[in-house]
Amino acid sequence: MKYIEKLASIRQEMKEKGVDAYIIPSSDPHISEYLPERYKCIAWTSGFTGSAGTLAITQDFAGLWTDSRYFVQAAEQLAGTGFELVKLQVQGRAEYATWLSKHLKSGDTVAFDGNLASVAVAQAVQNELEPLGILVNGHLDLLDNIWENRPELPQERAYLIDVNTTGQSTEDKISAVKEKLKEKRADVHFVSSLDDLAWILNIRGNDVHCNPVVLGFLLIEQERNILFIGDNKLSATDISTLQNAGIEVSNYQEAFEKVKNLQAKRILLDPKKTCFAIYDSVPAEVEILEDMNPSTALKSIKNQVEISHTRNAMIKDGVALTKFFKWVEENVSSGALSEISIAEKLQQLRADSEGFVDISFDTIAGYRAHGALPHYKATETSNSSLKAEGLLLVDSGGQYTDGTTDITRVISLGNITEAEKTDYTLVLKGTIDGSVAVFPKGTKGYSIDAITRRPLWETFRNYGHGTGHGVGFFLNVHEGPQVFNMAAIDIPVEAGMITSIEPGLYREGEYGIRIENLVLSKVIESNQFGEFMDFETLTICYIATDLVDKSLLDQKHIAWLNKYNDWVFESLSPKLDDSEKAWLKEKTKAI
Repeated sequence: MKYIEKLASIRQEMKEKGVDAYIIPSSDPHISEYLPERYKCIAWTSGFTGSAGTLAITQDFAGLWTDSRYFVQAAEQLAGTGFELVKLQVQGRAEYATWLSKHLKSGDTVAFDGNLASVAVAQAVQNELEPLGILVNGHLDLLDNIWENRPELPQERAYLIDVNTTGQSTEDKISAVKEKLKEKRADVHFVSSLDDLAWILNIRGNDVHCNPVVLGFLLIEQERNILFIGDNKLSATDISTLQNAGIEVSNYQEAFEKVKNLQAKRILLDPKKTCFAIYDSVPAEVEILEDMNPSTALKSIKNQVEISHTRNAMIKDGVALTKFFKWVEENVSSGALSEISIAEKLQQLRADSEGFVDISFDTIAGYRAHGALPHYKATETSNSSLKAEGLLLVDSGGQYTDGTTDITRVISLGNITEAEKTDYTLVLKGTIDGSVAVFPKGTKGYSIDAITRRPLWETFRNYGHGTGHGVGFFLNVHEGPQVFNMAAIDIPVEAGMITSIEPGLYREGEYGIRIENLVLSKVIESNQFGEFMDFETLTICYIATDLVDKSLLDQKHIAWLNKYNDWVFESLSPKLDDSEKAWLKEKTKAI
């Protein structure tokens, strides 16, 4: 069925159900960023494959609201589908609800599937539309009847990982969560988000591409804990291990019925990580406390075992990347390399490493103009062949049993312009400034964001995405609660957090530049003015110097770059053969 036909079918369903506007979020019952095939509703409906967006459909308009990361991609993918791109002005805001408020009248009905909308999204729609007399139905799935051969939920086995890997037992994690519940005077907690569930129970799976998670829900009560998971997802041994840790195992589908019959005084639900269908199932007599999952903050602070493992994963990742960039440089003149083929080669090189499980997200290999698309993924139609000229941006990562990586590098394939060197050097300055920041305890992510952007702002340049995101331990590559962006989010940078620093610069139709490392936040000084923190860079991969305009760097930037590249060589060279070692030695020469 073509996209235009799917849109017509949805509109027919809307007519039959008396719906004037239908909203399709990019989500699932666990409010995930990356989705199982069954819940890729936006891609199925419109052809748009980005990880963030919302469709809103009326009888005379169909639009995709998405942010600046996806403007070019969305415009290309929506062509001829009947859907139009609507550019979000503020990332994360429900601007489609405001649009609907201006195009619908009192008495009209807006609907969405409450399994796909978070509580926060549902409330934003209700708060915008219901005061205008517009009815909101949050329990209507219009896709299931028309989606032929809709994928089933994944059936692969999940598995437990031991305390030698995680550094903390399931029992201890449950106790830590319950301690937070006591502080908040909640006697029940329902966990929908897959990474929180995975962290609490030390469980991993293969249900979501690139994310080692398993579909499930977790109910935590003072005297009882229940994991709701698909039948046959766990071995008898793993079920026994969970039971010994105080975790009952029940069927996945029973979670909704359990919530409907809750007997509790106060339940804690995270409105950003709980679907509206669950929220609306809570009995009226049970008070709902809307607050962040306690595990979200707890898992963001890595323990020493996790940090040690992550350092090891970084060495393996750095070795694979060294071999990769050497291979690209030596083979680009053949004309046989393409964006897809180099992404496949990089995955193969990572797979040669002990403990490799998967990539941590789809590799962004953007040659020339495609580098200007921050979340670009090459397709058979967009796939560019590489030539011995221009810039190549590669943003990639790996999932290892001992850590998660995420790194972006830009390299020259030849004939670089002075303008490209200037832009590259200014982005590099931003990466360095963010990496060497010293800041008082309690500093929020927007301060780190501003420090990192300063070299670009001073030259009237900017980028449309955030500067950094948290990263999980053998978990989701995008993890909260901390973010480094311009929003005034009241989450401090805590010691033990692993976060990316990734400023960029994008010239549409020409090239893109982004230089990304992961950093560990640490306390370094305590005095009469309080505690002060800085970052330890964890990522181990050379930063290209042939693109640097040294005249634009201060001495502190030059010193940092030389010290960093020297550290890269010393860390990786024992794992390389003689030719790779000689190649890397040249790449890491001081400037």
